[in-house]
Amino acid sequence: MATFDLKMHGIHVEDVMRNPSPSTLYEEAIRFDRGTTLSDTGCLIAYSGEKTGRSPKDKRVVKNEGSESDVWWGPVNFPLDKLTFNINRERAVDYLNTRDRLYCIDAFAGWDPKYQLKVRVICSRPYHALFMTNMLIRPTEEQLETFGNPDYTILNAGQFPANRHTTGMTSKTSVDLNIESGEIVILGTEYAGEMKKGVFTIINYWGPKNDILSMHCSATADKETGRSSVLFGLSGTGKTTLSADPHRYLVGDDEHCWTDDGIFNVEGGCYAKAIYLSRDSEPEIFNALKYGAVLENVVYDKESHHVDFDNTTITQNTRGAYPIEHMTNATIPCVAGPPSDVIFLTCDAFGVLPPVSKLTPEQAMYHFISGYTAKVAGTEMGVDEPEATFSPCFGGPFLVWHPAKYADLLAEKIRKHNANVWLVNTGWTGGPYGVGSRIALKETRALIDAIHSGRLSDAPTETDPIFGFEVITECEGVPSEVLVPRKVWKSEADYLETAGKLAERFRKNFEKYADGVSEAVLAAGPRSEAIA
Repeated sequence: MATFDLKMHGIHVEDVMRNPSPSTLYEEAIRFDRGTTLSDTGCLIAYSGEKTGRSPKDKRVVKNEGSESDVWWGPVNFPLDKLTFNINRERAVDYLNTRDRLYCIDAFAGWDPKYQLKVRVICSRPYHALFMTNMLIRPTEEQLETFGNPDYTILNAGQFPANRHTTGMTSKTSVDLNIESGEIVILGTEYAGEMKKGVFTIINYWGPKNDILSMHCSATADKETGRSSVLFGLSGTGKTTLSADPHRYLVGDDEHCWTDDGIFNVEGGCYAKAIYLSRDSEPEIFNALKYGAVLENVVYDKESHHVDFDNTTITQNTRGAYPIEHMTNATIPCVAGPPSDVIFLTCDAFGVLPPVSKLTPEQAMYHFISGYTAKVAGTEMGVDEPEATFSPCFGGPFLVWHPAKYADLLAEKIRKHNANVWLVNTGWTGGPYGVGSRIALKETRALIDAIHSGRLSDAPTETDPIFGFEVITECEGVPSEVLVPRKVWKSEADYLETAGKLAERFRKNFEKYADGVSEAVLAAGPRSEAIA
């Protein structure tokens, strides 16, 4: 058992395990993490306690002179003063110093050696240590010996609450980022995803600061040319499903950066939703959940330890974290050439958007900033009206700069690398939810295959009269009438009315970003005369 000196962080615990093996962390977790056990496939089953998801309203960013003008302050980035951060930091350090044993994970964020950040995680739960061992890029023995001081440190004292009477605290949970000191302090939540997204928030500041586009997306690469494709999309749009393509390499499933050289995955693993998972529905992910992986907040049979992925007793947000090497089509190292195609996935439950359309750079910026999808709201309560959801840059909770900063970088990269941009609807056709039907997965796959092969680049199009983008009207494997939504609605008048309502939702949502974008981007949205 190796010891490691963490005095530079104020940690004086003598028993510190630095980068222990998964086997060691399994043993530690079963001995010291209450309720932790093994599944019948060899996963570590762990529980995050009261919080089974992120707490975005408890995320804080320290207001420092050096970064104050860079940060997009508001409902995503709540400001925190330095004194309160220091109080929370001392509270976290004091708690960690009461533990008999701590775990330190020193690893990297970013697969491209030119752009790697050194990240240190200090925690008291073996489950958290194994989770971040999977989610960061594991160093070699030689790299570990020369690791030196980290660029960023996560002090995870999530078992200990914040003091809600401290200035700026609204609950016993607080996740605080100090850009200048390079630290994240976690109090009052044991949900492991806070560490993963804390690192991504750091990347979302550091990337644009260095003319690098940080992206909340999955990515694949052509096996012959090495050129990549990035898929953006909110939950339920098919991002993970469509990136599990046996004909292409998997670069990563969630977080990437786009440089002048190409793209690279930020993470060393995947953090996949496990709810309703089956071998038939997601064979790659199902098979990846084996020794070395962490299953979080799942229900299992106490005798066989077989996991019931359909059981939502604890939470619908059950997840599995596993090294990317567990995916058979992963390319290691997780780097690829510049994207030939940028794909925005949306699940439009209104049945208005076409299955595929081509965007100009300005339209790409508009739809990137909008980050639209739709959910079927409250079906349990008998409410069947679709609900529009917008998340800027398809990752609003993790942005640091104004969304226009990321959109400007996207347009710059698109033009520089001559990438095509596509809006792909994986939602409804022939009418809204409850009237129409979901676009068949095989048809969406046919569209994605045609995009990657280049066949759609020269396909015939027609201009959408309301949204202004070019609608693809012919694609092998997809009925031509399906490609133009109004042709499969029973009433064209109903289609136009619904399309106008959706366009108005786009316009209303974009008002909050209008001051930060150009007139050309504003003009790339739905046409006001068509809405009227």
